[in-house]
Amino acid sequence: MNDMSEFTGAQSASSARIEFEGEWREFLPIALTNLLLTVATLGIYRFWAKARERRYLWSRTHLIDDSLEWTGTGLEMFLGFLIVMAVFIPGILILNFGIEALVLRGEVLAAGVVGVSVYAGLFYLYHVARFRALRYQLSRTYWHGIRGGSDDSGWRYGWSGLWRMGLGLLALGLLVPWAMTRLWNERWSAMSFGPHRFAASAGTEGLIGRWLLIYLAPFLGLLLMGLVGIVGALLGAFAGGDGNGAPTGMILTMLFGAALFYLAFLVLSLSFYALFYRHVAAATSVAGVRFQFTARTKDWLKLILGNIALVVVTLGVGILFLSYRNWSFLVRHMEASGALDLDEFTQSQTRAPTDAEGLADAFDFGAI
Repeated sequence: MNDMSEFTGAQSASSARIEFEGEWREFLPIALTNLLLTVATLGIYRFWAKARERRYLWSRTHLIDDSLEWTGTGLEMFLGFLIVMAVFIPGILILNFGIEALVLRGEVLAAGVVGVSVYAGLFYLYHVARFRALRYQLSRTYWHGIRGGSDDSGWRYGWSGLWRMGLGLLALGLLVPWAMTRLWNERWSAMSFGPHRFAASAGTEGLIGRWLLIYLAPFLGLLLMGLVGIVGALLGAFAGGDGNGAPTGMILTMLFGAALFYLAFLVLSLSFYALFYRHVAAATSVAGVRFQFTARTKDWLKLILGNIALVVVTLGVGILFLSYRNWSFLVRHMEASGALDLDEFTQSQTRAPTDAEGLADAFDFGAI
């Protein structure tokens, strides 16, 4: 239970909390039906499946005295995806065949310009997709009959994402944490819920150090694997008298070292992202309510390893429950505090977008 304190107005402090009240037994029929209908329709039903999942997950998420409500439909998500595909398919064809044709004709410079332009365009659209997906999700999320949203179209945010992340990568990747926090602030500061605007002011305190650990990990890993390989070769040479022990020992030891490296890299990455989400959540507020996200590195590791184990043990069937596990993880680690007067909440005046998440689906990311 994540308690919210010091709320005023229509609700008392004792009823102010965020809870997930779902049960996997309730979710099972939804997941199985979604699977069967998605297979039967050759994947087309997945948009309606996503809408059914969200309706259940939102309805089992209790905030203060009322549950959330998801009002998005599969049809609007499907139509949004079709519109985006009409734009994406020509770009993909140019990328796959146009560049090759230019190279075969000897126009290497032109092929390079076209390739860079197409990839820059896709990178730009990726950031537009993140913005518009969040805008759509807030506009279809209701609480007390009130929804969120934004009047910003997200096209300017796309340019911001392009140059900020581009600069972060061009600076040998060292400015990526700066770009991530600035983009979080810009994205959420453009959103609102009811009449109240979100405020986000995250900095990079503590993030640079953890990012440097990820940044240096490949170089340290190569050095470590080289040393481990030499040690393995020496041990193998001493253990095998026929001269074949050295390469065998080196290979086995390097494989073991590579496995340890990838595990360490996963933990370091999760350590950075765990701190990032705690950091940016603490710097985000709306209507006097501040948020906290309490998941630490070990919590993320348990979630990911649990998801992998669930899928492997069930021979793939467990993938149906990943959205359930991920959403419950999000809610269980979310806290809020502050002073909230529910009497001041009125309906949002922002335009409810109709483009759904087609662009986000094209890049294969969503709300959960």
